[in-house]
Amino acid sequence: MSKIYQIYGQDAHDMTLRLLEAAEAINLVPAGGSVALKPNLVIAGTPESGSTTHGGVLSGCIEYFRAHGVQDISVIEGSWVGDETMRAMRRAGYDKVCEKYGVPFYDLKKDKTRPVKSAIGNIDVCCRALDAGLLVDLPVLKGHCQTVMTCALKNLKGCLPDKEKRRFHALGLQKPIAALGAALKPRLIVVDSICGDLDFEEGGTPVQTNRMYLGTDAVQLDAYGRTLMGLTAEEVPYIELAEQYGGGSTKMGPDDLVELNKPSDAATYPRPSGTVASLTRNVHENQACSACFASLVRALYATRCGQGEEIYIGQGWKGKSLDGLGIGACCRGASNCVMGCPPTAEAVAKALESLRWG
Repeated sequence: MSKIYQIYGQDAHDMTLRLLEAAEAINLVPAGGSVALKPNLVIAGTPESGSTTHGGVLSGCIEYFRAHGVQDISVIEGSWVGDETMRAMRRAGYDKVCEKYGVPFYDLKKDKTRPVKSAIGNIDVCCRALDAGLLVDLPVLKGHCQTVMTCALKNLKGCLPDKEKRRFHALGLQKPIAALGAALKPRLIVVDSICGDLDFEEGGTPVQTNRMYLGTDAVQLDAYGRTLMGLTAEEVPYIELAEQYGGGSTKMGPDDLVELNKPSDAATYPRPSGTVASLTRNVHENQACSACFASLVRALYATRCGQGEEIYIGQGWKGKSLDGLGIGACCRGASNCVMGCPPTAEAVAKALESLRWG
């Protein structure tokens, strides 16, 4: 079983350095090999909002590997369908980090891909992720409006082209996420759990949890994160699926957690509020892409409307007549529809408000 190194605090740069030093992470880089840092940059949001990896995690990684002789270091990422990676990169402050250290940033939406064999058949994966000497997965531990939780395994979805991301949603997310984790299998993961939003993957309601942790098994780290969030295996089934597919092990013994310091208080880890489940109880989701579903959740949260309305969203409703409100171009067959791919949260909110007031 792999060990998990954990540290408490708020200084992402210093915490990252200490984790990498404790784990002797340089030993994972092949002789003369490159290092590719893959943060969570799913949308154009700030780390303080609970949506994206702190820039200090990147700078900490860069300084550590540079100090140990690695010169070929890059940052790679592709934001979700519906957002621009470079806009998201600047919003998170990564442009300043990359400029300071002279490290290139590559938008994986523009990268070439190669098919990789997996438990669900071939998956097209971006070449920069496949060709890295060491792929370093830098996820945020946070909630997700469709998979309840996202961390190391799901963060790898950013290594896919947009067409493959859409296909993952059409396949139901759980099995594809697990299969990708087993096929790509990053050998180093540093989890940013300083202030992840425990309900929304796009942030907005951050929760200060003041910790980070590092490991070499994405399945083990996700299982640990799930435990921290108080979730069950039934709520986040892709972790056990990834274990079945050979992505790693959920097992963790009493001596496998190495704590580098102690928390400043004895407070227990916060729990997700259950807000998303409450807001979407009348939503009929069928293969919806994350950006589209997130726009709906954000609009429901802002307006608190739609509780008496049947709402349809997802690729699975294409070509079908629906009696209710359709969200996105896939649901154009609904009696009322908010067009877009994805539609904006503002447009969805306006439609919800108009339904409330008739």
